[in-house]
Amino acid sequence: MHSPANTPVYERVRRNPKFQELVRQRSRLALILSAVVLVGYYSFMMVVAFAPDLLHKPMSDDSALSVGFPIGAAIIILSWLLTGVYSHFANGRFQDLTDEITRETLQ
Repeated sequence: MHSPANTPVYERVRRNPKFQELVRQRSRLALILSAVVLVGYYSFMMVVAFAPDLLHKPMSDDSALSVGFPIGAAIIILSWLLTGVYSHFANGRFQDLTDEITRETLQ
């Protein structure tokens, strides 16, 4: 039985230099964005675990809001923004490359 991934069309796609470029660019962007989120999140968790007093400090003298709350919220917002960055590239440059690869493969 033939696997669809072993057909000549898939072989042409894999050999296409633009496909190699697409895979390289997409992987690099995903790695960078993942690293940013993970470093931010795990840094926050390390502060929570080993220096929680830093996050307990109030925003101001008469504030009930601690420093940790906006930092935690910023990490969540950063994750949303980075998802938007990835979507921008996925719907722009990556989609353009995918369209070029498809046109070249189907010729």
